[in-house]
Amino acid sequence: MESPTRFETLAEDALLLRFGDRIDIELNARVQAAAACLRRLPRVECVPAYASVLLRFDPRDWPGDGGPHLQLQAAADAALAETGEGVAAAHELVIPVCYGGEYGPDLAEVAAHCGLDEAAVPALHAAADYRVAMLGFAPGFPYLLGLDPRLMMPRRSDPRQRVPAGSVAIGGRQTGIYPEALPGGWQVIGRTPLRLFDLAAEAPALLAAGDRVRFRAIEADAFRQLATAHSG
Repeated sequence: MESPTRFETLAEDALLLRFGDRIDIELNARVQAAAACLRRLPRVECVPAYASVLLRFDPRDWPGDGGPHLQLQAAADAALAETGEGVAAAHELVIPVCYGGEYGPDLAEVAAHCGLDEAAVPALHAAADYRVAMLGFAPGFPYLLGLDPRLMMPRRSDPRQRVPAGSVAIGGRQTGIYPEALPGGWQVIGRTPLRLFDLAAEAPALLAAGDRVRFRAIEADAFRQLATAHSG
């Protein structure tokens, strides 16, 4: 049974459309589809999260009886009723990853914790289909849902002060990719040579909420070649 939606007033210029309160790939798919629909509203910024969509707006754009929040809520309800939540169109990207070794220092620990052979961790990780649930923590950091349950792994008890850019890591039931060198406590199992965030690019973040992701295992030589190609 689908969770009912509800609107919550967050600030004079912010309204939250909440679909539930759990991290769930099917619930997040509803969020992404609704966000795609609500982006058609004029002068409204839509920011999807795990189970909600934040609507940012200028109250002066939504005059009328009951105030701007009720006016925007009515417009959002009408938009969703007209088109339905549907299915959001998704951009798909295959991300090359060099697993283990210097690029994945926690792979052996993940394998031991999960009772798996070390070779099984990359195989299971790269076999899954992922969806970008949201961006957060740092610009361009994607929270990916779809991790094989056999790879679930708690965060490190001793977070690192510096996790290299491109590090692919597991935190609980999710996978993420560090867009820059950052502090972090997720379990690092590999690294991609792709650049996840470039402020000078027309679209700074490589990924967006709702995108679909697959990982492809590569060797260290291929990593170095691709890293050189993407360094500019």
